[in-house]
Amino acid sequence: MTNTPPPRVALVTGASRGIGAAIAERLAADGFTVVINYAGKAAEAEALAAKIEQAGGRALTAQADVSDADAVRRMFDAAEAAFGGIDVLVNNAGIMKLAALAEADDALIDSQIAINLKGVMNTLREASRRLRTGGRIINLSSSVVGLYQPTYAIYAATKAGVEALTHVLAKELRGRSITVNAVAPGPTATALFFEGKSQALVDQFAKLAPLERLGTPEDVANTVSFLAGPDGGWINGQVLRANGGTI
Repeated sequence: MTNTPPPRVALVTGASRGIGAAIAERLAADGFTVVINYAGKAAEAEALAAKIEQAGGRALTAQADVSDADAVRRMFDAAEAAFGGIDVLVNNAGIMKLAALAEADDALIDSQIAINLKGVMNTLREASRRLRTGGRIINLSSSVVGLYQPTYAIYAATKAGVEALTHVLAKELRGRSITVNAVAPGPTATALFFEGKSQALVDQFAKLAPLERLGTPEDVANTVSFLAGPDGGWINGQVLRANGGTI
């Protein structure tokens, strides 16, 4: 009689739609049990979980505002109670509000720091304490770190912080066989990206990459899948710019 190993468990933050949903679907297809975190879009998260289950996968939804350390702690507790532990953390939750620095109000600054930066710190802190040996941490950065466009200063600063956290944590987890990497998409065809943009501006963004198209959520999910899977085990402390050659 052979003992079947328990399925590996992946927690994906901000996974109710867009890139996060594509990541959750791909990891489920790869055989992971997926915990779909969401802040406020319960119906979309439940619909995604149902879609994954119908395709033969396994998924659980978990509501938590990642900027709330206590909520993050409870989410990890719930995942551990349900599945015995977590093997992969994907930090996808984030918001983007654009303004020239001189015109940015406190709410615009504080909200992005709270979710994009402190939220990642909160989940990384829990993952550092709880992730099973051989686990993977994958943070979502952005290729705006490197493009440095006007009006992106605050958003880019939060993502630069995520990249710094990635490099440092990879070293702090020495000896535990846990890799820590970041994926930095370029312009990606999501509802969030299209919001407020004219077709001319969308076309301009699509031409930035030598491949002359926008990225898709699936492009990013494929990169995350590589880092989370067996073939990505020797990649550690790196930022993969999944942007079609934009920078």
